[in-house]
Amino acid sequence: MRPHSLFQLLALFGVAALVLSACGGSSKKKSSAAGGSGGTLTTLAQAAAPGSPDPQINYTLQEWQMLIMTHDGLTAFKKAGGLAGTQVVPDLATTIPNPTEGGKTYVFTLRKGIKFSDGTTLKASDVTRTFERNFAVHGPTAGTFYKTIVGAAACLKTPATCDLSKNGVIADDANNTVTFHLTSGDPEFLQKLAVPFASILPPSTPMKAVQIPPPGTGPYKFVEYNLHKGIKLVRNPFFKVWSKDAQPAGKPDVIIQKFGLGPEAEVTQVENGQADWMFDPVPADRLNELSNKFPDQVHINPLTADYYMAFNVRVPPFNNLDARRAVNYATDRNALVKIYGGPKLAVPSCQILPPNFPGYKPYCPYTKNPGSGKWTAPDLAKAKQLIAASGTKGASVKVNTDTTDTNKAFGLYFVGLLNSLGYKASLQALSPDLQYAYCQNSKNKVQFCWSAWSQDYPAASDFINILFGCSSFVPNSDASPNLSEYCNKSVQAQIDQALKQAITDPTGANVKWAAIDKEITDQAGWVEMFNPKQLDFTGKRVKGYQFSPQWYFLLDLASVK
Repeated sequence: MRPHSLFQLLALFGVAALVLSACGGSSKKKSSAAGGSGGTLTTLAQAAAPGSPDPQINYTLQEWQMLIMTHDGLTAFKKAGGLAGTQVVPDLATTIPNPTEGGKTYVFTLRKGIKFSDGTTLKASDVTRTFERNFAVHGPTAGTFYKTIVGAAACLKTPATCDLSKNGVIADDANNTVTFHLTSGDPEFLQKLAVPFASILPPSTPMKAVQIPPPGTGPYKFVEYNLHKGIKLVRNPFFKVWSKDAQPAGKPDVIIQKFGLGPEAEVTQVENGQADWMFDPVPADRLNELSNKFPDQVHINPLTADYYMAFNVRVPPFNNLDARRAVNYATDRNALVKIYGGPKLAVPSCQILPPNFPGYKPYCPYTKNPGSGKWTAPDLAKAKQLIAASGTKGASVKVNTDTTDTNKAFGLYFVGLLNSLGYKASLQALSPDLQYAYCQNSKNKVQFCWSAWSQDYPAASDFINILFGCSSFVPNSDASPNLSEYCNKSVQAQIDQALKQAITDPTGANVKWAAIDKEITDQAGWVEMFNPKQLDFTGKRVKGYQFSPQWYFLLDLASVK
């Protein structure tokens, strides 16, 4: 998923004084004090999540952190900190079914008596309509996550007439069951049902994009979604806990996110107790202050994520492989890590898959003295040779980032680098609520775009197939996560083979994923910058901070009482 600006900047000089938390955790003082229920949790963000707020379209962590409190799927990732947060549990379904017919058929039984926040009772046929709607609104993963559903091919061809009810997603309202038939087994199908794209929606939901998330079944409901002012969630009066693992009741009575303040003002409000958490990066000039005065309110956690600059492989000058490789060789990844906050918060990388992830095998060709799998230093001599061979010297390049301080600094670094290589580079910095959608849309012909990605769930395909798969490039769409517009039929065939092999041989499939990662890295669709860590700064009244590897800070489990 697109993390937007959630990854936090932290100056190296302040790291040692901060309370570092272990993987998935926080300081012991914070995690041991759960706190009570009630009150209003106030969060801050400079801007709304980019793109449509529709739950079947939006692909950002910023909105997903809200949607997991208001909506449910058949399955869910356990609402818990640490590695437990990666476990798939039944949510609207009573149990996790065992697939039959070689992994191609799943029969779910729905829990009885669950209501949407508008009072409508959940029915099995709502599941069918939800998945038909996913295609009708051109959801960004309709052609990847859900393409194996029987009938999906026709839905992708003519979304407006999508019909899965006869063969693909068969509902039985009388018996409260829904049956999925797949064209082939999918080892990640249960995880794909646990992300917000698969949140079940009521039958009143229009079959077109909406401007406020529709009613859901979770403990909270949206009552305000103003792109310029903020978001407000209140308790869903029809909610009752059916599974503490999948959807606990939540601690705050009200959760709001205010838009419009800059990061400096956000820090001040959290420090003064006017807000409980800030979504945006902490400015570097405030970090010593946090480390000295508020160490117990700072939480650092490792991430399975990438920071990168995407080349558009279909637009000059980076439709030239030598030009793309040249920029990769020339990039000083240590300089980028320094901008982010230093080596304790980021590790240079050259490849797509992050460390400690399925299919990961260290690989870095774009460095001096390659062979160790690690990046050590730029190779400017090699870069200049490739620029000369490419014939692209002198071309104009717009470097696209958002306007947040850290990401703009990345953009300015690459403007300087490209100019030093003989290009005519300039910065194109857009508002954070516009930049990601603008980069996704091929009609804008963005040449070189900053972005970041964190896992939807722990599988190699969630990076490789979503970010480089042919189905993830949707021309002229704001929902096209393949920013490089890369589509290699040979590589796609290998991706499809790895997905198929993972059904019966996940270990062997991971070997394939490592080979695919290497091939795509060699094709240089990106400049992979580094793998980051996450910093959260919470208010002094926040108790029970929990960090999920899946959803990050679990806002609904935090207490302000």
